[in-house]
Amino acid sequence: MSYADKLFIENIENILNNGISDENMEVRPKWEDDGTPAHTKAIFGMVDRYDLSKEFPIMTIRRTFWKSALDEILWIWQKKSNNVNELNSHVWDAWADENGSIGKAYGYQMGVKSCYKDVTEEGMVKAFRGGSVVTDGGSVKTFKDTKGRTAAVYNDERKMWMLDQTDRIIYQLINDPGSRRIMCMMYIPEDLSEMALAPCAYSMLFNVMDGKLNSMLTQRSQDMAVANNWNTVQYSLITMLLASAYGFKSGEFVHEVTNAHVYDRHMEPVRELLKGQQFDAPEVWINPDIHDFYEFTKDDVKLIDYKYSEFDHKFPVAV
Repeated sequence: MSYADKLFIENIENILNNGISDENMEVRPKWEDDGTPAHTKAIFGMVDRYDLSKEFPIMTIRRTFWKSALDEILWIWQKKSNNVNELNSHVWDAWADENGSIGKAYGYQMGVKSCYKDVTEEGMVKAFRGGSVVTDGGSVKTFKDTKGRTAAVYNDERKMWMLDQTDRIIYQLINDPGSRRIMCMMYIPEDLSEMALAPCAYSMLFNVMDGKLNSMLTQRSQDMAVANNWNTVQYSLITMLLASAYGFKSGEFVHEVTNAHVYDRHMEPVRELLKGQQFDAPEVWINPDIHDFYEFTKDDVKLIDYKYSEFDHKFPVAV
């Protein structure tokens, strides 16, 4: 049995046996086929801990399509995209507009540049292993990394360099790994009205201890049957990729979910899922030759000997 199987089974049984139903409340989610309210049983404040140095947290009682999960998280953290046309899976299609946009959500927020008073040119050269300041001949200054990517822009009015959230995390990991402020935030109140869906996984915090990169994902809500292990795999991989690229060992991944729920139409099939055959967790391989987070592709991650139980039931997604 993988440890991810163990926690998933315990959490689902807790929800089914002790969860609180919201049938007496008005709810936003609807079933796409008939528009009826999608009610749940839920628990408040689920916290799971995974030691990434010991085991990769992927379920085996059902297949997790980890390559698609990795593709989606790189779409957010590397491409900083909010357009589903740049994503190889179709997990976001139900929320996209006619142009493929999900609004100012997820990747859009990771790409927004903000001013940081501690950022220096010397620090950027160190963080991005080279690069230089480029001017347009006037007052506009940008910092280009060694591949010509714009990593920072100078805010002349505030006299500060601006980084987006991914680059800010990289900058801190290299220049200030002892910081307790290495984090990103996607739940931005002023932009919520322009998001197709308010972000569920909205905050990621990193902390370096004893040479290990630890992380904590905070999630306001989770459809356990559809997305629990998907998100666990995604943010574990982000942690492991950053650790591998920037000279750390992988430490703990902590996953906090405020409202962990099972939908009414998922309750019977998820009971069947819990009966699935269990296997040991696979080993994970990450290309050790890559030292730039932006160079990772799906081909730079491999799961060795991933075995899983066949489970053909598809859980409908409430929208």
